[in-house]
Order: sequence, then structure tokens, then C-alpha cells
Amino acid sequence: MMGKGILIEGLKKRYGSGDTAVDALKGVNMQVAPGEVVGLVGPSGSGKSTLLKALGAVIEPTGGRMTLGGEVIYDNGWKVKDLRALRRDKIGFIFQAPYLIPFLDVTDNVALLPMLAGIPNAEARKRAVELFKALDVEPRAKAMPSQLSGGEQQRVAIARGLVNRPPVILADEPTAPLDSERALAVIRMLNDMARKFETAIIVVTHDEKIIPTFKRIYHIRDGVTYEEAGEGRSFD
Repeated sequence: MMGKGILIEGLKKRYGSGDTAVDALKGVNMQVAPGEVVGLVGPSGSGKSTLLKALGAVIEPTGGRMTLGGEVIYDNGWKVKDLRALRRDKIGFIFQAPYLIPFLDVTDNVALLPMLAGIPNAEARKRAVELFKALDVEPRAKAMPSQLSGGEQQRVAIARGLVNRPPVILADEPTAPLDSERALAVIRMLNDMARKFETAIIVVTHDEKIIPTFKRIYHIRDGVTYEEAGEGRSFD
């Protein structure tokens, strides 16, 4: 049993009932250690989105067990009363689109989440700036989202996902809109941040450019996962 990171045991999700029931997840098992970035791949309709939504406490599974950051959050029923607080404090989300708030500058976009969690304004902004330094966007800290390039916006989105220092990050097609160089740069950043903050990261992707970088890959098909060793290829 792992103390932190992600542990999924026999996770199931059924939509509907009776003759029209659909088993989107049929007993998924996954494990991601703190500091590790793991790929999740599979065809459309395989259960990727359902798995990510269940992990992100967006939908409720129908069976199994999930442990995030050392806390059992689901065991044939939710074990956490405040799912909004769980998503805010324990799970960082990175999407295909950055989804930055257009009328807030870059720093406010990232500092907003910790402030909503009760972190004082000064500390929240300090965290944002520290992440900007690590992600090489500090010179753009006062810029508006519309003034950033696509790659810069995605780095800001990564900062937002990390700013509450969650033990888990779920990244859904984070490199899809990027060219090869920027896509590999994003994956390099995620690996660096995983190691620095001991974060367990799952990257859902179809992107052939980044799949060779994973040391471990989970495939999902018809609601069932299986693991294979990845190439773990260098980013250079």
C-alpha cells in the first residue's frame, strides 16, 4: 500500500440500469507513486474520460476504492464530505485548453485558487511567482492571458494546477494543441514539478509525440486497464 500518490482498486462505473446499463469501468486498477508521471491512453469510448472524472470526484463510481494523497476518498461510497474542498485542495487539473480567466492578469489567475482555499493574498501571490520562476514565465506575471502565446498560457495553467500543492494532478490532453517542441517542454515541466513537489501525475493523451517519454503507461480498453513499461525516452 502506498502512503501517498494515487491508488485505484477495482474501480467500477455503471451508467443506467437493467437492459440498458453500460459498464464504462469494469474494475480498474492503477497505482501512481509520488513524483511519478504516468500516461493513460486508449481509444474513444474506452473509459478514459469516465476514469478521469471519477478520480477528480466529478462523478461517483459504483464500486471499488480510490486513495489520493494517502486518504481513502472512495470505498463503495464517498468517504469525504466536502467534494469541492477535495478537488480544490488535493487535485490539480490541467486541461487541453488553459481556461484562464480573461479579465484577470496571470498572477491573479494562479493566486485565486489558494485564496479561495483560505491562503492569505500575499502568500498566494508568492506561490504563484515561485511557480512562474520554475516554469520560466515570471516576466509575464503582470500580463493578461490574451497577451500570452499558447505555450505561455499552458505553462500558466500548469502553475494553477500546482499552486495548491496537491498530491495529485490530472492532465487531460495537455499537449494536444502544441507543436512537438512545446509539447515536450510541457511534459518536461510536469516531470520536473512531479519530482520537486512529490506529486503523482496522470496524463491522458493521444499525442504520439509524448508517449515515448513515459516510463509507465496504462492502456484502457472497454473499461479495463492494463499496464506496460514505457520507453522513458529522454526529452532531448
